[in-house]
Amino acid sequence: MSFQRPSGRRADQLRPVSFVPDVAPHAKGSVLVSFGNTKVICAATVEEDVPRWMKYQKVQGGWLTAEYSMLPYSTLDRKQRDISRGKLDGRSSEIQRLIGRALRAVVDLKKLGQRTIWVDCDVLQADGGTRTASITGGCVALAIALNRLMGEGKLKDFPLHQLVGAISTGIYENEAVLDLDYPEDKAASVDFNVVMTEKLEFVEVQGSGEEAVFTGAQMSSMLDLAQAGIGELFTLQKAAILEADRPDGPALADLAAAFSR
Repeated sequence: MSFQRPSGRRADQLRPVSFVPDVAPHAKGSVLVSFGNTKVICAATVEEDVPRWMKYQKVQGGWLTAEYSMLPYSTLDRKQRDISRGKLDGRSSEIQRLIGRALRAVVDLKKLGQRTIWVDCDVLQADGGTRTASITGGCVALAIALNRLMGEGKLKDFPLHQLVGAISTGIYENEAVLDLDYPEDKAASVDFNVVMTEKLEFVEVQGSGEEAVFTGAQMSSMLDLAQAGIGELFTLQKAAILEADRPDGPALADLAAAFSR
């Protein structure tokens, strides 16, 4: 019997990916990102101030940080809100740090000026890959927000020097597969999350065997799948960003140059 994924996808095939901009009208930039049945609202808001530690240390430029949460109804069983438990869930804390690191890797913070950008990622529906969807969608929301700051004349130079995207890979029934959904993620013997820039440089690779081991050849196969999949994501990200509300004149020219490389 030949290998078959639960969804019927090829081993190297992404789930359907879409971006719906401006779902949070009070945010400077927002998008509903869908990786199959995983759906996350990513919203970028701007605070005209920097963290206290930056002031004390006299660090130039601005700051970018992220927050991540899964809404109670995002999973089959209701997930208790962090505020109800009195502390941030360890998994949520780890993921929001990952999102922040991924986005800061492609932003020139000095070009932000004395301001902080918050990227909030709220999971509406979880079907595997919520952290990778959050990074990929968060980058789109961030680009839209920076685009609008450019249009308002608040930025002289576009701070986002390239895109960043993320995808999951894993070993499912002894085969390397791309973009795991929940049934695959639950049964996978190896699980990887890969974050890369538009230049196909790694930002972060998170991987482990789930009570299993993996070979160098398997790891190479997973990373090759991730690189190809993230390349597809960059094309979709660019289309979403360039179709969103855009500034006119020189600011638009700068934006187009930044995302047409």
